[in-house]
Amino acid sequence: MAEQQEQAAPDAMMTRIGQVVMLHHGGDREEARGRFLDLWGEIGEDGDPLHRCTLAHYLADTQDDPADELAWDLRALSAAEELTDGDAAERHRSLAARAFYPSLHLNLAADYVKLGRSEAARSHLRSARGAAGALGNDRYGDGVRAAIGRLELRLDGTGPSHGGPGEDPGSVERPGPFGGSGGETLGPPRQRP
Repeated sequence: MAEQQEQAAPDAMMTRIGQVVMLHHGGDREEARGRFLDLWGEIGEDGDPLHRCTLAHYLADTQDDPADELAWDLRALSAAEELTDGDAAERHRSLAARAFYPSLHLNLAADYVKLGRSEAARSHLRSARGAAGALGNDRYGDGVRAAIGRLELRLDGTGPSHGGPGEDPGSVERPGPFGGSGGETLGPPRQRP
């Protein structure tokens, strides 16, 4: 019984990350970056891989420099590679580590586009496409697959070269590996306008 209660108890670090995500989505990017970095200091380079993956994933969105964004997205992928399906399932039964990869690779592809490294972008886009079979047939999965398709068209020169008015020409919709459009706090859902 105690074991079941322990499993049902919320993950305090994920809750704290989620609170900062809401701050960031509310428009306070600088404050969010500072708080995310404080949490990173608590978690550390050897902390729980799901925490590191989630936090690095969101920290990438708070970066001003595309190279810094890439560095955080690479940390997120590295942490995800340490996860096993069992680790993720401990936190949420519907999560599977392999379902993280389509979005993580899509994010990296978008980073490389921003940095003008189209071959690296294509490589991660192929990885995202190859891993997309792990996605569900739901709104999140459809969104990730659509974002992969849009970036593929863009890299092939047949899609728009940039987003809408006022958007960074390097911005690409980047939903995260844990579902949703950025409001949930179980993991790193991210979406760029």
